[in-house]
Amino acid sequence: MAKYSRGEARQWAKESLVGCCGCVTPTFTADLSDLNEEAIRHDIRMEKRYGMSAVLIVSEAGTTLEEMARFCEIVVDEAGDDLITVLQASQPTLAETVASAEDAARVGVDLVMPSYPLYFRPSTFDEVFDFTKAVASASELGLIIFGMDAFGFGCLHPSGFPIDLLERMVEEIPQVCAIKNEIGAPGVGGIAAVFEAFRDRVVVSDPQELNAPAWIANYGMRFMGTSNYETFAGEVPRMLGLLSEPSTWDEGMDLYWKLAPVRQANAAVCSNLTMGSGLVPRMHAKYQGWLVGFNGGPIRQPHMRISAAQMGILRRGAEASGLPVTDADDDLFYVGRNPK
Repeated sequence: MAKYSRGEARQWAKESLVGCCGCVTPTFTADLSDLNEEAIRHDIRMEKRYGMSAVLIVSEAGTTLEEMARFCEIVVDEAGDDLITVLQASQPTLAETVASAEDAARVGVDLVMPSYPLYFRPSTFDEVFDFTKAVASASELGLIIFGMDAFGFGCLHPSGFPIDLLERMVEEIPQVCAIKNEIGAPGVGGIAAVFEAFRDRVVVSDPQELNAPAWIANYGMRFMGTSNYETFAGEVPRMLGLLSEPSTWDEGMDLYWKLAPVRQANAAVCSNLTMGSGLVPRMHAKYQGWLVGFNGGPIRQPHMRISAAQMGILRRGAEASGLPVTDADDDLFYVGRNPK
C-alpha cells in the first residue's frame, strides 16, 4: 500500500519528500532473458547505505510491461519503509503508460513520474494536460511532474513547459504533489520562475546537484531528485544535509568543491551524450554506480555503448573526488556483482 490515503498525496509529499531520490535501473540475467532479482535488491540496499530517501524505478532499460510490474514489486519489497518509491511511467503509448501506473499502484509504489512518448506530438498544451490527467486517473498515487524541454514541446512555448501549464496541472489534478524542475535550459531563469510560483504549494526540486547551493539558500529546497546521485556514492545526500543548516553551510560548500572532478567528468561524458541524443545514458550511469559499489551488470538494448575512454574519464573523476572507487577491472562491470 502507498504511504498515504486517498486525497492526501500533496500534504504527505510536503511532509515526506526530504533528502535525495536516486535511480535504480533493472539488471538482467547474463542471457538477458529475465530480471536478476538479487542484483536489483543489492542496488536498493546500496541506495539505503548511501543515504538516499527515495528511489526512481527506471523504465528505460528494455523491460516489458509484465517485467516492469515485477521490477516494481521487487523494489517496493526491498525498500520497505526506508525508501519512498517512484515509478518512471515512461512507455511507448498512453495506454501502456496508464497500465504501468496501474501496476505500480497495485504493488505498492508510492508516487508516479509520468513521461511523454517519443511520438507524442501535441499541437496544444491541452493535449499535454489531458495525457497527464489520464495517467493521474489511473490510480490515486501522487504525481511528480517532470518539467523540461526535452519532450519536444518547445515548438509550443520557448520554455518547453510553461508556468501556465504547470499552474493548470497543480490546480486541476489533485494528485500533483511535486515538480521535477529543469525548465528553460540553458540557464536557470525558468527554474527560478517555477520555485517562485509553486514552492509553497507543492514540492519543487531541481535535481541537478550542481545548482543545489542556490536553491537551498534562496528557496529552502529540502528534496532533490530524481537523478543518478549514485555517481557520487553518498555525498549528495550529505551535501544537502550540510547546506541545509547555517552552522554547516561552509562544510557543505567544501564538499561541493571536493566533488568538482566527478561533476566535471560527468559533464564531459554524460551531459554531452544527453544533449546530443535527447536520451539518458543509462549504461554510463550504471557504470558510475558500479564504480562505488552498485551492481552494474547487463541491461537490454537499445542503449548507448560506453567506451573504454569514457570509462577512464569517469573513473578518474570519481577517484579525484575521493569517492570509494573499486580497483576491479572494468570488464567486471559487464558481469555485475551478483551475476546470474
